[in-house]
Amino acid sequence: MKAINLSDTKSLFTGALDFDSTEEGITPRRLPAFTRLSTPDEMQRVIRTPSGVRIEFRSDTTEIELRAHLTLMKAGRNLPTASVDLLIDGRYVATASHQTGDILQLISATDMKREPGPGVCFKFPGLPKGDKHIALWLPVNAETEIRGLSVDDHSFVKPIDGNKAVWIHHGSSISHCSEAQSPTQTWPAVAAEQGNVALANLGFGGQCHLDQFVAQSIREMPADYISLKIGINIVNQNSLGRRTFASSLHGFLDTIRSGHPHTPILLISPIYCPFSEDAPGPTTASIQPVNGKKQLVFGAVPGHDEVRLNSLTLKQMRRIIFAVVAARQQAGDAALGYLDGLELFSESDKADLPDNLHPNAAGYIRMGQRFADIAFSGGLFSRLV
Repeated sequence: MKAINLSDTKSLFTGALDFDSTEEGITPRRLPAFTRLSTPDEMQRVIRTPSGVRIEFRSDTTEIELRAHLTLMKAGRNLPTASVDLLIDGRYVATASHQTGDILQLISATDMKREPGPGVCFKFPGLPKGDKHIALWLPVNAETEIRGLSVDDHSFVKPIDGNKAVWIHHGSSISHCSEAQSPTQTWPAVAAEQGNVALANLGFGGQCHLDQFVAQSIREMPADYISLKIGINIVNQNSLGRRTFASSLHGFLDTIRSGHPHTPILLISPIYCPFSEDAPGPTTASIQPVNGKKQLVFGAVPGHDEVRLNSLTLKQMRRIIFAVVAARQQAGDAALGYLDGLELFSESDKADLPDNLHPNAAGYIRMGQRFADIAFSGGLFSRLV
């Protein structure tokens, strides 16, 4: 088979804005290079986890091999499976999966131990002959160093023509979707497929805090549609309170608007979370048995009411987000809209919330379908144009 030099063809990566280079390969990053100075250390792992990133090209190859080195996070006894989805001409063809690589064993919510492991090869044989659009969607739940891409010896590889509208989405772990069945089954990927748009997923597990470097990144990116699902991480870490949340949200939007003055922006409030609806942050996580298996389970920190008078609940946060959008609309921003997160996932869906915080695979698919119905195909995004 013929090896493709990915270091010279980084343009084949869709959804990657920067790369880390090693002696053996490249690791896609989901924020641009200028953010490196501002990005907290705790955010590096999720930036290097390529949820929504895919390698896209045209080729007549009948076989593909993608060599990679994975870093997987293990909580309790649960070792995640990292998958790559193959699409040909926009249609799902196959999934290849591995559970091998460096293992980050979660000791507590903040402490982990690394166990080194070998690289893997994702193989896709028996592909149809002829010119076709190939898309390899990379894992959503593992840092992924790409070490090689190989195709048939005499086949061609050339970039695609990007002719779809671009949708940028920013959010938390509920947009990162590590619990999805496979890379094309995250709720943003499901919505993008149904809406026939090209996804740029800036969903960062635990790291959606209205950081200016994220707003600056969105400002500099091409976009036809933008959505921002804001709130749960701010409650989780109590990173913004009643005094600062609204002004920070205004500032985040101001930065994006400086580069996208008329682009439709949809602001989405938090989905249902049982322990934070009425109890303020911060929240906590512990490893507990669930259905006979140990996993992270999330909950509210009890007590300390006098300290947390300025802390936010999700119900308060939804009211503030709605008020910010209404005020900006009244001030003339007709391309800004609001979506209540409970329309995507409400208390009636709680059976698909196994850890009390993140939807499971079925919940994510339902969220994606609901968002596509609301926002695309003549929906809310179209009405904001």
